[in-house]
Amino acid sequence: MSDAIFPARPDRQSNLAGTVRKSGTATLTLGALGVVYGDIGTSPLYTIKEVFGPLAHIPRDAPNIIGAVSVILWALVLVVTLKYVLLILRADHNGEGGILALASLASRTARNRRLRGALLLIGVCGATLFYGDGVITPAISVVGAMEGLEVVAPSLGRYVVAASLVILVGLFMIQRYGTGKVGKTFGPVILLWFLVLGATGIAQIVREPMILAALNPLHAWQFLVARGWHLFAAMSAIVLALTGAEALYADLGHFGRRPIQYAWSAVVLPGLALNYMGQGALLLAQPEAVDNPFFRLFPKLLMIPALVLATLAAIIASQAVITGAYSMTKQAIQLGFLPRMAVRYTSVREAGQIYMPGVNFTLMIGVIIVVEMFGSSSALAGAYGIAVTLTMMITSLLAFFVLSRHWKLGPVPGAAITLFFLALDVLMVGGCILKLPDGGWLPLALGAALFTLMSTWRRGRALILENSPDQDLSLKAFVAELAGKSYPRVAGTAIYLVATPNRVPQSLASNLRHNKVLHQRNIVLHLVFVEEPWVGMSERATLQALGNGFWRVTLKFGFMNIPDVPKALQLCNKHQGLQIDEDAADVTYFLSRLRAVPTPGQGMAPWRERLFVTMSARAGNAAEYFCLPDSSVIQLSTRVPI
Repeated sequence: MSDAIFPARPDRQSNLAGTVRKSGTATLTLGALGVVYGDIGTSPLYTIKEVFGPLAHIPRDAPNIIGAVSVILWALVLVVTLKYVLLILRADHNGEGGILALASLASRTARNRRLRGALLLIGVCGATLFYGDGVITPAISVVGAMEGLEVVAPSLGRYVVAASLVILVGLFMIQRYGTGKVGKTFGPVILLWFLVLGATGIAQIVREPMILAALNPLHAWQFLVARGWHLFAAMSAIVLALTGAEALYADLGHFGRRPIQYAWSAVVLPGLALNYMGQGALLLAQPEAVDNPFFRLFPKLLMIPALVLATLAAIIASQAVITGAYSMTKQAIQLGFLPRMAVRYTSVREAGQIYMPGVNFTLMIGVIIVVEMFGSSSALAGAYGIAVTLTMMITSLLAFFVLSRHWKLGPVPGAAITLFFLALDVLMVGGCILKLPDGGWLPLALGAALFTLMSTWRRGRALILENSPDQDLSLKAFVAELAGKSYPRVAGTAIYLVATPNRVPQSLASNLRHNKVLHQRNIVLHLVFVEEPWVGMSERATLQALGNGFWRVTLKFGFMNIPDVPKALQLCNKHQGLQIDEDAADVTYFLSRLRAVPTPGQGMAPWRERLFVTMSARAGNAAEYFCLPDSSVIQLSTRVPI
């Protein structure tokens, strides 16, 4: 079988989005706090510190402090509230969100095939940038929290990196047990976190009410204008306050739009705004507190509890990114951009709770290297932001097609809305580009490497299908020819998985050539993975009787489905003459393993062909991927030149 893509158990499609009506809105809102807002919620740990850090060269006087805080507040309003909470969250794709879902939705509006492919490819670029964020977010969040040790006792500063690594390695090690039980505590902890953010901010605002002037957008404008060409340098630090905004859309399918919106407007935005103003108020009174304005908000007696709470919040922020990487990888595999990987389902109730050992290990190694390489949140801030802002820009570009065509607003209103947000995106990307020499190259390099892998896999699979031997054998002609031959028939059902439904599976041709027998019932099974999040049971299976004991069956899965083939085949039992028992011992699955052979002068560049062969050799087990019983699978290999 071709290394296809991948999905969710048809009877377990419902994740939290599917249980909105059954669960209270308050419960889902609390859950959204824990999963969705961990990343953006930990931004106060380091944002103000970097805005007025030594690299920004911004004087710590009242106009600049008030202006910088004002820019942060209005960035939260315009980018997060207006763009994501009020607009992008409405662009759900059958209830699902995220950059790949948006790309799929946008591509459906394209009128020609080339544009559809380009839009999907743009979405894949955004997905690759997400992984760069996935490596840096756990590192900067945990290191930023652990730097509170320096405030508690300066002598503990030398243990920041070691303590961060211990926490991060422990976090990755427990992923195999699933996040179900731990996730129940995420919401209350993050709720407490935002309440503390707000309370500590209010305490400082009361002492220095002058900071309330930051609510006036005029101060934000004056601050930006006063920077001149140094505007981009200031934005490179201010954009740290927005990291995590993409999670609002990516987690749409888990909680639904309303709970995410309620959590933002009632808890998250007020908590963040009050804390940023509180840190600004602290700097107005004590400019020397810029070394760590967040932890300086707390009295000494509360410093250790604050450090513990900040660490828990950082762990939760990291958890959200890690699980997001699992989901993103799963979608990419199903869309045909990555080879199969081992997937473990950690919940019997929620199909969205998964664990991917390969992704987990790779992320862990990446995070360890990044922490050792940079060593502080200030150094990590140089690498942080470029991937996030580029993803935001891609989101705006894709949103144009959704606004103008899917929502039928027309090109002019769609372009006007898109250009407004693109202007903000360009400002943020321009600022982050300045950080390329300081580490901003890292997420771009990670994204480029991943894009190379994904595009190589996609192209390699296309070459495999073009050059596979079964392309010359018509299935209908083959079945008609069998009517004139007397091959022995054995009891049972043979199921041949095939990439091209109109051609003879290589495994069928090889089985007949070597064993010279046929089963009583023969099913040529074609799996289709569409650019939709979910495919309902009523649309899952189509069947065509070919005669002479042969049927052609097509099973459709969306990119959020799990390809449980035996269970899906039960849908065929209503057809006369075809009865498939899911647990029957007389059902045999035949898989074709097409092994690529690099061939000079055709296909891809030699190095890409070798890369594809390596990826193919490490692809996950097809039987496990498609939920096939190990005792009923026969795999036949064929060498294919590419």
